[in-house]
Amino acid sequence: MKIVAPAGNMERFYSAVKAGADEIYMGLKGFGARRNAGNFTVDEFINSLDYAHQRGVKLLLTLNTLMTCNEMDFLYPNLKSLYEHGLDGIIIQDFGLFKFLKNNFSDIDIHASTQMGIGTHKEINFLKSIGFNRVILPRELSFDEIKNIKENTDIELEVFVSGALCICYSGKCYMSSFIGGRSGNRGLCAQPCRKKYMDENNDSGFFLSPKDQLLGIHEINKLKDIGIDNIKIEGRMKDPNYVFEVVDYYKKIINGTPRKENVSEIFNRGYEIPYFYENNKNIINKNYSSNIGKEIGKLITNKIYLTNDIQLGDGIIFLDRDYNILEGTFVNKIIICSNGKNIESSSAKSGDVVFLKKIPPKCEFIYKNYSKYMNDKISNELKIEKKIPIHIEIHAKLNQFPKIIFKCNNAYNREISFEYTGNNILEKAKSTPTSSIDLLSKINELGNTNFYSEQVTCDIDENIFFPISILKAMKRICSEGLNVKLMESYYRKSVEKINFNQNECYKKKNGKNILISVIASNEEQIKTVKRFGIKKIYQATNNIILEKNIKKPLIKSAIVYNLYELLENKSENLTLHWTFNIINRLSIEMLADNFKNIDTIIISPEISFAKIKEIGSTSIKKAILIYSKLKAMTMESDIFNKTDKKIRNEEGDEFSVLRNPMGNTEIYFDKPLNIINDKNLNDLDINEYVLEFSNETPEEIIEILSLLDKSFISPYYYNYQRGVF
Repeated sequence: MKIVAPAGNMERFYSAVKAGADEIYMGLKGFGARRNAGNFTVDEFINSLDYAHQRGVKLLLTLNTLMTCNEMDFLYPNLKSLYEHGLDGIIIQDFGLFKFLKNNFSDIDIHASTQMGIGTHKEINFLKSIGFNRVILPRELSFDEIKNIKENTDIELEVFVSGALCICYSGKCYMSSFIGGRSGNRGLCAQPCRKKYMDENNDSGFFLSPKDQLLGIHEINKLKDIGIDNIKIEGRMKDPNYVFEVVDYYKKIINGTPRKENVSEIFNRGYEIPYFYENNKNIINKNYSSNIGKEIGKLITNKIYLTNDIQLGDGIIFLDRDYNILEGTFVNKIIICSNGKNIESSSAKSGDVVFLKKIPPKCEFIYKNYSKYMNDKISNELKIEKKIPIHIEIHAKLNQFPKIIFKCNNAYNREISFEYTGNNILEKAKSTPTSSIDLLSKINELGNTNFYSEQVTCDIDENIFFPISILKAMKRICSEGLNVKLMESYYRKSVEKINFNQNECYKKKNGKNILISVIASNEEQIKTVKRFGIKKIYQATNNIILEKNIKKPLIKSAIVYNLYELLENKSENLTLHWTFNIINRLSIEMLADNFKNIDTIIISPEISFAKIKEIGSTSIKKAILIYSKLKAMTMESDIFNKTDKKIRNEEGDEFSVLRNPMGNTEIYFDKPLNIINDKNLNDLDINEYVLEFSNETPEEIIEILSLLDKSFISPYYYNYQRGVF
């Protein structure tokens, strides 16, 4: 089992390598699902490739966002440089990018991101059949589901085991995008789930902010036992010490030397094992959404009854009853109250009663948000460089040139060797001969190289003289030579770019008579819509299907919301829902290549009219939403225990919380997208206009559909005008 660690900048990268990560995932500046992380320039990434490969570590590039064709073209020269320099794999979300990569960089591993929302073995087997090498599973899967998937697939599987969780299914969250144009699917999520909300009863809190995930020894061993290939750590924007601690914690579990976790001493907004044992309703931390550390004890008058250890140099914060920070400080004096005496100390243990500095008024809680011990410990461990083992052969024969061979394996277990023959013939010793012990003691001294000696074989004649100075020079040449050959073992040659002609001659299927269709959520809505003579009515289905759902019968509909439904629905003339996240022409053509029964794709409303026009003519018909209370989130957890609820954020945006037929919680914007009869629609090369209904009453639907006969409305565009970052 391998550990896949995060790196958002060079410091975190070095931490991950030194802690023992097998693979590291990183982003290029401007691309990937954590564009707010520091990320890497192309030169930094290339230097990181060399550093990692010299130490047996693979590097993965995160391109797990939706991309336009122009962005793929812009990316090409940078990606070509990384590909040639030995980039090990690419993590993606976009089907169009998949097509682009398979045509231009066929000899590289492609990993399906959690952003693709692939939660069943049937979907995974399809991805393998078209050329994916690994699938990163949704965080919402239970262990039993993961086990069942593993038993029914033979592709590499990767499971997130620690770090921040999205309360929404990955790739299906649109709240940040539709509030302000900062899309999670484009790597710029503003994290509205971490904000405060108020409900219809004026109760407020962080209703959508989940605790972090932290699987422990038992869970990791269960994953190891069923043969999961990789465990993954979230945290490209977290502290380097956090990255080191989490990697080291899991490394020791995998190696059979488990220890206590100290992750919560470095970053803590609450931890849970959320979905591993089915749906855990204790996932939300309603009180606070940021890292405030661990509570150190209970405050009674001016004394603290400790429930956690403290020492001089720890950072602490004082909080009011609503967990607002009143003040923060470093501990510079500890007085322990014991048997009526006050004893000054450098530390105190759980169970002690202590005085600290003056407690601010209104303080209700005291938390430690900086552990001096842990940070000092990790800082010292970070000074140790990671090295890889080598096998050394020494051949020292009388009247022959000496020869040294250095051998190692790269991260793909391919043997790399460098052989060097000296320039001086070995002669018979005139006094003290050189022994194999002499050679072994000197050859093992590899100093500041990337290697350590694991095995040495010495083929030496008796009574010869092998000058140690010559041995050292040969050893240095072998170290440098092996290092170069090790890096070169990852390099590739690329091919000429394959251009996808934007003006391929697809027959246009649109015209003056553009079809009007409706997505309805229930029978009452369907009956209402039929009164208006609308012939094409879709029955809404499910945003995402997980492994536990595959035995349930599918809702029969001409519209599909996910890859599982697309694979299982054998009907002709299917329409793909907009939550397929299609924003480029290559995605459409990739789907057309593999599914002959797709008739229409609803283009994602995340992008602007201008970007929709850029898609151009395609072999599949295109549709867009002209009315919808847009879906903001779909969750696995029923966090409100209620079928119908209202919440609003501090900016005044209002949302309806509903439950879908699969039992999932869904959140919708109350203010609908509405561009019915907008004059811009005529220029978009669109075949079908779609109205989507969620919780609208028959009366509301009648009012909305009556707008179809009017020449002017007051529109609300969301991203259609402003676009998305």
